[in-house]
Amino acid sequence: MASKSAARTFTKALPRPATSTSTANRCQRLATSQSARYFSDAPRQSSLSSSARRHRPTIAPLSQPALRQTPPAARTIFIQTEDTPNADALKFKPNHQVLPDDFKSSFLEYLSPRSTLAPPHPSPLASQLLQVEGVTSVFYGRDYITVTKDSATPWPHVKPEVFSLITEAVTNGQQIVNTVAGKAEEGQESGMGDAEATYDPEDEEIVGMIQELLETRIRPAIQEDGGDIEFLGFQDGQVLLKLRGACRTCDSSTVTLKNGIESMLMHYIEEVKGVQQVLDQEEEVAMKEFAKFEEKLKAQKGPDAVAGTIGKGSLDTVEA
Repeated sequence: MASKSAARTFTKALPRPATSTSTANRCQRLATSQSARYFSDAPRQSSLSSSARRHRPTIAPLSQPALRQTPPAARTIFIQTEDTPNADALKFKPNHQVLPDDFKSSFLEYLSPRSTLAPPHPSPLASQLLQVEGVTSVFYGRDYITVTKDSATPWPHVKPEVFSLITEAVTNGQQIVNTVAGKAEEGQESGMGDAEATYDPEDEEIVGMIQELLETRIRPAIQEDGGDIEFLGFQDGQVLLKLRGACRTCDSSTVTLKNGIESMLMHYIEEVKGVQQVLDQEEEVAMKEFAKFEEKLKAQKGPDAVAGTIGKGSLDTVEA
């Protein structure tokens, strides 16, 4: 008991520490701030959504990415030129289809500038080609173009312009051959019933064999030379044919008909006795004039003169 009373006496005797000024000021500020607190009726936002950066991530709807637009590739063209047995005809292969898919004939030929603008098959390209100085005819095959010039104009003066016109037409996607209603103009020939083949109905089987042989064996070879062939009839054992394109004005056309076509037809079809070439009216006149000129030269050089190789249709005297 004595120890407890001594402790209380000692505690009362100790002085209490004085409250510092800084502590008092701090307590006063806290009381003031608590008494100045305001309240609002607005809903309280959580700390997770108080900032746009802290929004919960959401999955965007799946959408197809926009396709990147690429400019169309430029059309490229490669034109191949081939010589023909006719020195005045050149074959151009533009690696592009020339005649339409529904074209019933295997060729189309223009012999005059007027025919290129007339129905049923006007052609802007053929019109431009026939305006080139020296060009006399334009021939269209399925995938090639044969241009024929006169013998007085050299190819270096004709070929660059022809090449440029074909390149421009194909590159621009220009329609090479159009089809319109109307009567065919003279000078535009396609072999689509313009001249009906004439033959005896009893020879229909023979004609069928002739046409099959022309289609499978003869026409492909002539097309390689930049031309074509047209069947016009069968009379008295004679097959009537007409050469087109480069072969029409070729010096060796007669040799082609006699030594090539005639020999093959007579070999496979015994009813065939020969082949005759059908000429246009202008060609017949030219052939007659050439025959008169040949007779005149022969008379000047003597009876021993024969056709030579110096110039077209020239005559040389045979030396003993």
